[in-house]
Amino acid sequence: MKGLILFFSLFVLFVAPELSEVRKQYTNAIESKENAQKFYKLLEGVSKQDSKTLVAYKGASIALQAKFSPKKEDKKKQFIEGTQLLDYALKNDFNNLEIRLIRLSIQENTPKIMKYKANIAEDKQFIVSNFSKQSNSLKDFVRVYLKQSKVFSEIEKASMQ
Repeated sequence: MKGLILFFSLFVLFVAPELSEVRKQYTNAIESKENAQKFYKLLEGVSKQDSKTLVAYKGASIALQAKFSPKKEDKKKQFIEGTQLLDYALKNDFNNLEIRLIRLSIQENTPKIMKYKANIAEDKQFIVSNFSKQSNSLKDFVRVYLKQSKVFSEIEKASMQ
């Protein structure tokens, strides 16, 4: 009986977070160290065996920790760890628009010195070409991102409204 209780307790602890909550926290994570930490904690239990979309968000949460890290070497280490996890997720779910949007958002907002900008045009084109095939909730999330993005032209933004 104790084993069964332990199993269910662990199961409850490692239930994957809701995608709607993850999206909401991702949007807010850039605003402050506290928000970035909260976003990271939300995804802490996600592993490579989980949904690749959640794995990509976990990678983004690690990369965002770098923004608020006081030490230069920690910044670089966290950024590399996060982007490697994000790239792993995309490699394993290459046609996932949401993962491409996450990578695009990281690349668009990363300083040039980090040299993580190589796929901006590719991801942008994928998003524009596949936007109409997505769920309404993902379309809404993309639209929120488009409002602040400088990568998309006004014509491209209008085509996704």
